[in-house]
Amino acid sequence: MAASRCSQRPSSALQHLLSSSRLHNGSLPAFLVPAFTSQPQPSRFSTTTPTRSKIGRAPLSLPPEVSFTITQAAPSQGSGGSHVPRTQQGQQGSQVEITGPKGTMKLAIPPYMSIVDNAENKTKTLSVSNADNKAQREMWGTVRAYLQNHILGVSEGHTAILRLVGVGYRATIEPTALTKQPAYAGQKFVSLKVGYSHPIELGLPEGVTASTPQPTRILLEGVEKEVVMQFAAEIRAWRKPEPYKGKGIFVNDETIKLKAKKIK
Repeated sequence: MAASRCSQRPSSALQHLLSSSRLHNGSLPAFLVPAFTSQPQPSRFSTTTPTRSKIGRAPLSLPPEVSFTITQAAPSQGSGGSHVPRTQQGQQGSQVEITGPKGTMKLAIPPYMSIVDNAENKTKTLSVSNADNKAQREMWGTVRAYLQNHILGVSEGHTAILRLVGVGYRATIEPTALTKQPAYAGQKFVSLKVGYSHPIELGLPEGVTASTPQPTRILLEGVEKEVVMQFAAEIRAWRKPEPYKGKGIFVNDETIKLKAKKIK
């Protein structure tokens, strides 16, 4: 036990003593050699080998009804108006326009990112100029995820289902509101009755439609996933799920683990 408690690294006084003896004798005792040759290894939380994410490298598959167009930036003065290769379609100022049956979405591409078109497989692949740069690696997967969400949004659309759990909880879709003015022409409002003394009225964002298949269900549909989920979060904020009775507004497959009742 005493030997295991000893540090592998000798103290500074011992190192000074042994270094002076090494100068005089030219060698160390055999039992002290491992203490000087072995270096302490840094401790790690995980023993597995770190791996990089492969999201950015994954190809983008386009449905037949979706068009993928890249708008090129104006050539610089030094380029002389030369043709830009297909693998250099991510220059500064370029935009990707994705059009489908549900609508049109646009996304700006960073200047260090390029999009390669594979005509045989009908796919698009993203690449960055320097894969060792941390900022470029982070945006690599982010831009690819945004493009995938836009492709899915214009072809099938994004949805969010909200469940109202509680006695007397219900929701309706109203063409007008008593407490708010419409932000745009034809805006509808979600009216919630979730235990307050007055109804909660929330205006639908532009491009998002809502319906109530049941009094305790709200179905949100839209082209842009970020807008749909943000509006779902705003509705959920009025009655967050609580862990004692399990009441609240749940989004999609959200669940909550119930706690034991407090006993005085």
